[in-house]
Amino acid sequence: MFPITRLSRLAAPGLVALALAFSPQIGAAETALELQTPVVAADLSKSKQTTPGLYITAADAGPVLADHPNMALIDVRPPSETMLIGYATQAAANIPSKFVDPGLAFDPKKGVYKMIDNPDFVAGVQAWLASDAASGVDTLLIMCRSGSRSAAAIEKLVKARVDVTLYNVVDGFEGDKDDTGARTVNGWRNAGLPWTYKVREGLWPGQN
Repeated sequence: MFPITRLSRLAAPGLVALALAFSPQIGAAETALELQTPVVAADLSKSKQTTPGLYITAADAGPVLADHPNMALIDVRPPSETMLIGYATQAAANIPSKFVDPGLAFDPKKGVYKMIDNPDFVAGVQAWLASDAASGVDTLLIMCRSGSRSAAAIEKLVKARVDVTLYNVVDGFEGDKDDTGARTVNGWRNAGLPWTYKVREGLWPGQN
């Protein structure tokens, strides 16, 4: 049987619905990736867990992307965040799942400005997948700062039945916090993988 993420390209809607009813959910056991640091779902906070159950560390994502042309890295942070903090040079696109509330509504409990959903996120991913830039891509590695926003973004794509395999980069670009609150534990940047502050033209497909 074809994996359900591919089936919708090959079958009529009625057959897809039938397959969804009787096919097991895609999970980490179906991946053929050889990872240096396999991720155990039970070790993740609930905010980083996803319905597909496919996870990868940033340190593994770098070489995996280099070896698998069918995979692409999508950064779902706001463009301002990628510009000021940096982003992975291997990122195929920056398609934000959330924006900082333009009214700067404050969350006193977390000590942050609240974020709002980007209503065009799913459509943006679908448009990118349909573009020439995504030719041959059937798997997306979704990245945010440290793995929670990317998990939420994956859930949006799953709900919309976007036809790709979805991995959560569980430690994101900056990584998790150490005991002092600094993000020095893991993540793309701490793994010594290539990154930059300079925004590449076309990185955000929605830019003017």
